[in-house]
Amino acid sequence: MKKVVGESLDTLDGYSLAEAPVPEPRPGQVRLRVTDCGLGYVDALVALGRYQVKPPLPHTPGQEVAGIVDALGDGVEGLAPGDRVMATVAGGFAEYALAATGACTLLPANMTSGQAAGFRINHLTALHGLEHRAALRRGETLLVLGAAGGVGTAAVQVGKILGARVLACASTPEKRDFARARGADEVLDTGAEGWRDRLKALCGGRGPDVIFDPVCGPLFEPAFRSLAWGGRHLVVGFAGGPIPALPANLPLMKGAALTGVDVRQFLLFEAPRAAETLSRLLAWVEDGRLSPPEGRRFPLAAYGEALEFALSGQGMGKTLVGAGA
Repeated sequence: MKKVVGESLDTLDGYSLAEAPVPEPRPGQVRLRVTDCGLGYVDALVALGRYQVKPPLPHTPGQEVAGIVDALGDGVEGLAPGDRVMATVAGGFAEYALAATGACTLLPANMTSGQAAGFRINHLTALHGLEHRAALRRGETLLVLGAAGGVGTAAVQVGKILGARVLACASTPEKRDFARARGADEVLDTGAEGWRDRLKALCGGRGPDVIFDPVCGPLFEPAFRSLAWGGRHLVVGFAGGPIPALPANLPLMKGAALTGVDVRQFLLFEAPRAAETLSRLLAWVEDGRLSPPEGRRFPLAAYGEALEFALSGQGMGKTLVGAGA
């Protein structure tokens, strides 16, 4: 089988598309024929050694995949060859990958491979953040920064399902159109001059009740300062670059909360609640209320171009690596 292998994290030149044996599933594992692998900004940072935690070498990028069950290890129940699943794996940039049974979730019949490959982390982050961490209420105003990215798009769609009025902030007209097509009620640019005034006008003279922020860039403090009384600003990620700071008096003055959203720790410390949350999300897909977009797809052989694209911030939705299905 073909598999992307990195012997160095310094540059893309450290990676190659190699031939490798098809892996055999151990007890409790399944082998998947990978149809798509989701690729986000953090995945690209990890692959190029720019993340705070560096993976061991050799490294094959990719954690979230969609695929078809190809073989079962001993003791596997509830799955069968031919089943379509989403799964968490180690090394999704490959034609085949192994996954623990508990890391696999059957797909609704109306869900595509491309939708599934970027679904779990982004949509769990959105629903966990908006409902569990921000306690978003129907009728409140939600501002989503980075609204055309993978997790930003999920927040726009989940926010609408939860009954919020959604304002989507994105850097280009194309991204703002993309966010509006995903359900955003209003869109906003990222130009710093006059940005707070434009936001206030969209909020009817007050401010957003909840901010979903996977960027934490130059608009971090202006956005927090714009919150309505009792507002909640969710810190989701740092795609904007250096980690910003916030004067400690601002939460007091605004009666507001700065709240972290870490889906990986949610999965670790609240596993039953996370499983229930994922089930709700997939039920929304099944009944047609939630239709995640597919991002740009690259073939496995174009892995380098895909990694550069994921780092560039140009993508809309979550980038995909694979042939689809």
